[in-house]
Amino acid sequence: MESTLKDIRDGASVLDLDPKATVGGGVEDLYGEDFATEDQLVTPWTVSVASGYSLLRDPRHNKGLAFNEKERDAHYLRGLLPPVLSTQELQERKLMNNIREYQVPLQKYMAMMDLQERNERLFYKLLIDNVEELLPVVYTPTVGEACQKYGSIFRRPQGLYISLKEKGKILEVLKNWPERRIQVIVVTDGERILGLGDLGCQGMGIPVGKLSLYTALGGVRPSACLPITIDVGTNNEKLLANEFYIGLKQRRATGKEYSEFLQEFMSAVKQNYGEKVLIQFEDFANHNAFDLLAKYGTSHLVFNDDIQGTASVVLAGIVSALQLLGGTLADHKFLFLGAGEAGTGIAELIALEMSRQTKCPIEETRKKIWLVDSRGLIVSSRKDSLQHFKKPWAHEHEPVNDLLHAVKVIKPTVLIGSSGVGKAFTKEVIEAMASCNEKPLILALSNPTSQSECTAEEAYTWTQGRAIFASGSPFDPVEYNGKTFVPGQANNAYIFPGLGLGLVISGAIRVHDDMLLAACKLTTP
Repeated sequence: MESTLKDIRDGASVLDLDPKATVGGGVEDLYGEDFATEDQLVTPWTVSVASGYSLLRDPRHNKGLAFNEKERDAHYLRGLLPPVLSTQELQERKLMNNIREYQVPLQKYMAMMDLQERNERLFYKLLIDNVEELLPVVYTPTVGEACQKYGSIFRRPQGLYISLKEKGKILEVLKNWPERRIQVIVVTDGERILGLGDLGCQGMGIPVGKLSLYTALGGVRPSACLPITIDVGTNNEKLLANEFYIGLKQRRATGKEYSEFLQEFMSAVKQNYGEKVLIQFEDFANHNAFDLLAKYGTSHLVFNDDIQGTASVVLAGIVSALQLLGGTLADHKFLFLGAGEAGTGIAELIALEMSRQTKCPIEETRKKIWLVDSRGLIVSSRKDSLQHFKKPWAHEHEPVNDLLHAVKVIKPTVLIGSSGVGKAFTKEVIEAMASCNEKPLILALSNPTSQSECTAEEAYTWTQGRAIFASGSPFDPVEYNGKTFVPGQANNAYIFPGLGLGLVISGAIRVHDDMLLAACKLTTP
């Protein structure tokens, strides 16, 4: 992956640094949060932070009915709460019962967001203790619908909204955020939210959801996390005409205006929060994602979850699947539907790991990997018209116009979908995979569920139960011929919280490929 980005950077590498610069790091426990428990007589941070009525409306410090008798006296809460004392565990059981009664996933999402806004500690207890059940609620697939309807369900702002109105004043805007010791920023410009397209300012649901997982799964303190949406407009005509849309009602800024705005933002972040703040890019469109990662990868601690995170978790899944498929990475042939940031990122990391294993140049291992985009198989005769990130995958071959014919002529052992096009893995495509493989590995990675290239049931049924299947969004177990098949999930949540935590506590100031490969191996069972 770094080799591809070096081409964009004219040879510059994230490793061209003084290694002494990476010493140090960590997150100071400013509020005593790591030591706070329900058994303490007085919640430590509330002594100097808030009391009385204002304390009950401070989501970080509010414990609701879990405040004990001494705390109610110390913090002037007498009369402001019903007399009953309720443990956090009892509150958790009550809320989970309430959430399970909702039939519509978006209602569950809104209930969780309401809880986060009034009792942050209870929110994270619910999420940590019920992560398998609640992950699809606060993250994909439900967060996709939440972003689509964010303007209608918007109640209380979370994170920072930095729009073109703030050009020239971004540093001042960052200083409006009450926390000074930020360690992780997740930022989006909303142009390519999951597989749903341009959702503009309403993409804020993605940074909010990602950072909740940084805390629940990675252990990063909530006060050290900051979600940000960069609002440069939207090209979504429905949003521009929607009276409830919460963003700038203008078409997207591009070119020099966009570049200068992002440059100001990146400089302001570094100036305000220092060298070691992690900036995670989320759901930027292809034409910006690679350029931003290449441009700032040598000067900032940046990570693109769509390019690098997806690549890491998928490679980990493929390595695990080799236990069923047999052979090594180099023994298999890969075909991708989708040649955007996710597809090319995954392909590059597979090629890199294959190169490390075989000691062959990466230019050779790339030849085991083929990509199909909207115009068909990427081949050398198309090279002059390809975007820069697609060019390494333009191999010698006759033109092939569609995925079905590509499967028939390439005969891949692994089929990977990152196209954002729902139902693209048709019955004919899956059957073609099954005809040339005893155990075809099929990864339908596009999110949310509606955009998945195929369902788990389709993959198992059309291969007579022989497929090894994983998806980006969760699917229920499938019954076929008397057997129960449990689909895998190639979810970035397996990677980014742990990787981010490692970057923060190690004091790293750059992200490079060896870190991604190490994350893959730690994720692989």
